[in-house]
Amino acid sequence: MTDKTATVHWEGQGKKGVGKISTQTEALKAYPYGFGSRFEDDRRGTNPEELLAAAHAACFTMAFSFACDAAGFATATVDTQAGVRLVMKDGGFLIDHIALRLEASVPNIDEATFQKLAAAAKADCPLSKALASVPEITLTAVLKK
Repeated sequence: MTDKTATVHWEGQGKKGVGKISTQTEALKAYPYGFGSRFEDDRRGTNPEELLAAAHAACFTMAFSFACDAAGFATATVDTQAGVRLVMKDGGFLIDHIALRLEASVPNIDEATFQKLAAAAKADCPLSKALASVPEITLTAVLKK
């Protein structure tokens, strides 16, 4: 395994500054972000919390599919949404909650096994482990028939 990398170039001061995020794979290439896209409703850029949500959803989804494979169930479709909440606390910012919502079609699985595999995937996902300092990470898992 090799390190996965991303870079940021920032110009300007605080609220007036603008950053550009690039990833090793160029999935993002000089993609803008700044105060407006992080704390206001400027949709012309991204923000760290949105990127964290995408990464966590991707990691968890893969962990769930692998867990189903290991248990003898083939996933047909898996859709995950992640919401990351940034709040002001004690004069600084804190991510206090991440909400994962899984909707999956897994033929021949019963509800109890589905829930057990989803919970295990949440616990075993490397991003969930890396985010262990977040006070609350919730999971809603919906089995689609």
